[in-house]
Amino acid sequence: MFEAANIRDWIGSNVVDPDGDTIGQLESVYFDTATDAPAFATVRTGIIGRHKLSFVPLAGATVTPKHLNVAHGKRLVKDAPSIPTDGELEAADEPAVYAHYGLGYAVGANGERRLGRR
Repeated sequence: MFEAANIRDWIGSNVVDPDGDTIGQLESVYFDTATDAPAFATVRTGIIGRHKLSFVPLAGATVTPKHLNVAHGKRLVKDAPSIPTDGELEAADEPAVYAHYGLGYAVGANGERRLGRR
């Protein structure tokens, strides 16, 4: 395994938790607007006809030839804040994404958003 240098190359790949359980498919990547580093991924979860995009931190993520491993368990990711499959993360919802994983949150120096999707 190795660190995911260009995480966007893995969109569509399975996302797997530390126990080897498949969480869902990597849908998109959100970057930290202050550092330009990948910060969170959205993972397509749910059942057919009721999919959603759940957020998971990319810190500690590694890739294998077949999937992306994240550092958080399947249940925690599936219970994370989510958006509809055609939705966007609202600025007001960013703190909840960080809080779910026990991560500190701060807006940019000029009040700008912390996460941006590319």
